[in-house]
Amino acid sequence: MKVRTASAVLFLALLNFSSFAFAKTPRIVFLGDSLTEGYGVAKEKAYPALIDQKIKAAKLDWQVINAGVSGSTSASAKSRLDWQLKSKPEIIVIALGANDGLRGFKPADTRKNLEEAIVKAKASGARVVLAGMEMPPNYGDKYRDDFRKVYPALAKEQKIDLIPFLLDKVGGAKDLNLEDGIHPNEKGYVIVADNVWKTLEPILKSTTVKK
Repeated sequence: MKVRTASAVLFLALLNFSSFAFAKTPRIVFLGDSLTEGYGVAKEKAYPALIDQKIKAAKLDWQVINAGVSGSTSASAKSRLDWQLKSKPEIIVIALGANDGLRGFKPADTRKNLEEAIVKAKASGARVVLAGMEMPPNYGDKYRDDFRKVYPALAKEQKIDLIPFLLDKVGGAKDLNLEDGIHPNEKGYVIVADNVWKTLEPILKSTTVKK
């Protein structure tokens, strides 16, 4: 009887250790375009990598996934969202729409695509953070305003967190962007990461993940 009891205790101890050892590190996915991928800079200089550094410095336990793909639009990214949801991320940051605006897509269409992505991500159980985007003034005041309003309106309607403007203090600044005037350089990405971190830090610190 003592042998059986000892064996049972050992089995339970090993089971608990195994569960602890293989507990999944919570994931945060950045679903975006070239601004997220880090076009023109080293991968470790893109803002998701800089966010990863901030997470480590804050001694938080999160795995950062950079799911940015150059040229991605709000429509084309929906299929990639399905793939990312398979890993059961706890948080998804949706940073899309820049290419929609640069190509003159209707803001209403961008809103529809973003809304579908948000609803799908929320249905998976993930917490969604939406990164706002704005267009240059040369696109016309009406288009610019209609496009900008998409993001806060969606965030309010869907009751999700909002990064007001991903490129705040970076967009249009020559010394913070590559020669194309669109993509941030290394200095620019430092500021972009700060913009994201202002919204993300309290979320990460307040999120309790069941393992």
